[in-house]
Amino acid sequence: MNSVARYVAVFDVGKTNAKLAVVDSDTMSERAIRKMANIVLRGGLYPHFDMDGLWEFFLKSLRELNAEFPIDAISITTHGASAALVKADGSLALPVLDYEHTGTETLRADYDLTRPSFSETFSPRLPNGLNLGAQLYWQNRRFPLQFEDVAHILALPQYWAMRMTGTAASEATSLGCHTDLWNPSTGTFSSMVDALGWRGLFPPMISAFDALGPLLPDICAQTGVRPGV
Repeated sequence: MNSVARYVAVFDVGKTNAKLAVVDSDTMSERAIRKMANIVLRGGLYPHFDMDGLWEFFLKSLRELNAEFPIDAISITTHGASAALVKADGSLALPVLDYEHTGTETLRADYDLTRPSFSETFSPRLPNGLNLGAQLYWQNRRFPLQFEDVAHILALPQYWAMRMTGTAASEATSLGCHTDLWNPSTGTFSSMVDALGWRGLFPPMISAFDALGPLLPDICAQTGVRPGV
């Protein structure tokens, strides 16, 4: 976000609800907000988030709010413990797993032999998929053919950022949140990432304080947001 951005659209994807809020940076207040339930779909390979439904909500809400408050910048925040496994064409190789799914526990013993020590990552061992590494390990082992199609592993904020800008990126605070994937002492990936051959699947690191890029032209055309935001 640059210093002249007044109206900032904040896409906030929580575990229970998703919101799009317009924040007025002059007054540091919310001027308008839209909400929807962030539902978990129970069909398919496993319980997963409705990413297409969330995207349609984002586009519709952005179009409505921009008509009243011309948007100058977009910021993204989401719940943790979720990642999108993305193909080279930007589509999902596998659904975005609900981290409360108990299926990951079927490989708990194997994963416990694989995950790094607490002294390396400062990640406590958590149940189900609350350690993002446990999710990825389970998906990799249970769906190896689909995992072969993965070009990028993106934490959830960076997935939405990629859909908005076309740029794939990694970001340290998303990766450092009890994921088992990050070594905060060295500021790089954990030993497990290399041991499992995943390092090449993570895009380049970019600071959360830097602008990732402009909104894609087709999104501007659908929402009325001016080019260059």
